[in-house]
Amino acid sequence: MEISAIYGYLAAFCTTVSFIPQIFKIIKEKEAKDISTGMYLIFTFGILMWLVYGILLNELPIIIANSFTLAFACTILILKYKFG
Repeated sequence: MEISAIYGYLAAFCTTVSFIPQIFKIIKEKEAKDISTGMYLIFTFGILMWLVYGILLNELPIIIANSFTLAFACTILILKYKFG
């Protein structure tokens, strides 16, 4: 594996798992009023575009990271709707 791929996977891992604490916090506190809906809608659309970009380039680190990040961002939006 090339060093650039290792950096790509590491970056993908870090930026993707960074959403997990927010999800757990919302679930634990049953509170999401301070989460910006507009920001997360724009962010989620951007992640979707990154996913499409990764698919078009057939770049696995981009595809994997943005698939998970898209799922996490959608989860936060759902929790925002439920607890916001």
